[in-house]
Amino acid sequence: MPVQLLPASAAAFAPRASSVNVVLGSKVEPWLTKTLKRINRVKRPLNSVPQHQRCLTETLSSPNAIWTLASLMLPKLPEADMPADPNENMFSHRFIHVEAYIVHVDMVLRNEVAYKLTTDSIEALVEYHKEIHCVDQKANTHDWSEKEQQCDKLHEDFVQAINKFVYRTPVSALEGLEEDGAGELLCGKSDEVKAQLSSLMKPLLPPPPRVVDVVRQPPLLPSSPAHNMWSQATTSASLAAVEAWRILPSSPSVTSTSADSNTTPIWANMGLSEVQLPSPTPSYSQPHTTTAGFFFSSPQVTAPIPSMPLPSMLAPGQCGVTMGMGGMGGFGWDRYQEYATIM
Repeated sequence: MPVQLLPASAAAFAPRASSVNVVLGSKVEPWLTKTLKRINRVKRPLNSVPQHQRCLTETLSSPNAIWTLASLMLPKLPEADMPADPNENMFSHRFIHVEAYIVHVDMVLRNEVAYKLTTDSIEALVEYHKEIHCVDQKANTHDWSEKEQQCDKLHEDFVQAINKFVYRTPVSALEGLEEDGAGELLCGKSDEVKAQLSSLMKPLLPPPPRVVDVVRQPPLLPSSPAHNMWSQATTSASLAAVEAWRILPSSPSVTSTSADSNTTPIWANMGLSEVQLPSPTPSYSQPHTTTAGFFFSSPQVTAPIPSMPLPSMLAPGQCGVTMGMGGMGGFGWDRYQEYATIM
């Protein structure tokens, strides 16, 4: 792609140069010769490329060489101040003729003509942007803390953009050249200028809503401390239950000899406080010997029998002593046989 070459007069805020930069090729197109002969009042020789270049440069450098790029109908009042009557509304607008002058003609690399807006057109567009466009944008958006600063920045950006604005057309646009170097865009190019100018008037955008981060508790992973705590507690409880019951595997291959050698119940060696019976308590069953495997039995629990003194433990002098028992009268050796029968 060829490099875009523009003179210093095309820069932003640059004044209009006294001479236009014109670059022609080694051969002049016939339409250009015809156009120059049409606009010149004084007949000038146009037999070579330097003669064409000199004539075109002097014509476009004239102070009257102003081109009308487009005509815009813009409101004179903000939307809030517009009259409701449509008949009165048509008098609330004005025409702004967007005018420009040619700063560069290139018929070698890009075959284009570059236009720069005049100072009057720039000032008219800047005033409209500040007094009408910005006011309407502020009225159509909600308030936030930095709204005024954002609106001022919006206007500053437009001022920079409109001063940098350079419109380019093919060199065929010079066919619309008139006397004194003035001219008008042909072939519907004015609509293109309107679209480009409208794109420079940006809307006032409020800041996006803030996204609130929801803090969520991370899931428990197998490597997390909480998971290890519960797993260790569950494992300890399971091991404690297994250790308390001492579950022994049953095998049908166990012989009667091994069963006879282990006829002593394993519960007999454990105290009642060490046994953790499930709920409900299983019924008591007598131990039985089997050749199929081991058996489980609970120790027999009986009420303690109060010890009574035997006759041999009594002194000879105490034989006639009576003992109170349950509100009954005493007994001696003569009733020992009855006592023995009761026991």
